[in-house]
Amino acid sequence: MLTIGLTGGIGSGKTVASDEFARLGAEVIDTDLLSRSLVEPDQPALTEIVALFGPSVLDATGRLDRAHLREKVFADPQARRELEGILHPKIREAMLERAAQSTAPYVVFVIPLLFETGQQALVDRVLLIDVAQDVQRARVAARDGLDATQITRILQAQTDRATRLAEADDIVHNDAGISDLHAAIAELHRKYLDLARQ
Repeated sequence: MLTIGLTGGIGSGKTVASDEFARLGAEVIDTDLLSRSLVEPDQPALTEIVALFGPSVLDATGRLDRAHLREKVFADPQARRELEGILHPKIREAMLERAAQSTAPYVVFVIPLLFETGQQALVDRVLLIDVAQDVQRARVAARDGLDATQITRILQAQTDRATRLAEADDIVHNDAGISDLHAAIAELHRKYLDLARQ
């Protein structure tokens, strides 16, 4: 089965792109959603995270306080690596399991940290949703309410744009609008259907 690794920096439009692939009939497996399910209360990953970072990463209801944990790990590269060491193997296992069960013509793995985690080796093609950094910053500030310092920390933790552009097999520039993005995804969908038939 043909596998696509969809990636891009924060605020690039990965969700809009993946939603369009799903609408067109691809199997879309979003690693962020898998990650969220893995840290639900009573899940082993949450227990490991609390053991590592302490109970302050939980909110009053016993759920993971994502904002608090994000502050911890983006301020401390070692803490980020330790968190990734807990989550990434579990995410990888869950995504491959779901892909194996799929009957769709091809699978799109949405992996925001594809290059950072070396997961490009798991896919046949890498699709980059690219956006200029000023557009990216504006989108993230509006969507997530983060300040410039928080956004900078996140961007610094991600592979730089030039490297992503050089490493991708397919690139969609998402600086225009949703209709242009949908048109580009439709074109890639036809290409991926052809590749899946080979």
